[in-house]
Amino acid sequence: MLAETQYQGYSVANNAISDLGDTCVKTVCVVHQPSADIFNSSVILLGVLVIAGSYFLNRSGYGKFSVLTGFSGVAAICVGLFPENTGVVHLLASLVLFLFGGLSAIASYRHSTPPMSYLALILGVVTLVALILYSTGAYLGIGLGGMERMIAYPALIWVTTFGGYLMNEQEKR
Repeated sequence: MLAETQYQGYSVANNAISDLGDTCVKTVCVVHQPSADIFNSSVILLGVLVIAGSYFLNRSGYGKFSVLTGFSGVAAICVGLFPENTGVVHLLASLVLFLFGGLSAIASYRHSTPPMSYLALILGVVTLVALILYSTGAYLGIGLGGMERMIAYPALIWVTTFGGYLMNEQEKR
């Protein structure tokens, strides 16, 4: 959101989230500063923190689940390192980030109890359904940027709430 304030004319509905790092329209790419530095560094930091979290999940016995979160962390770093102007590399990194973010939320269902397990399942499904809709160009009247946020926000809400859930579970032990 901070990066959005530094990008003159940015539209949450019409601009892709990655436009904050490097706006490309057809073959013309424009870097809006300081928006690009804020966005790209924050996505890289998100990836580093997700990888650290997945390391601790693995050490705590979460095995395969921690691998899913680890992939999304690596993908987040790649999204920040390879902005929109890198084309296919950025597109693949974004796809992996969104896909594994949703799958991680769904997989956490098995590692939590209600109501967290239900919330994780709902947020993961919303992420994946929105990803499918976005990929087919079905923006449901909320624009490209709005639909992309329907992919990203549930995954971000999940990672935050699941982290809090795990801290609470540790205190119970």
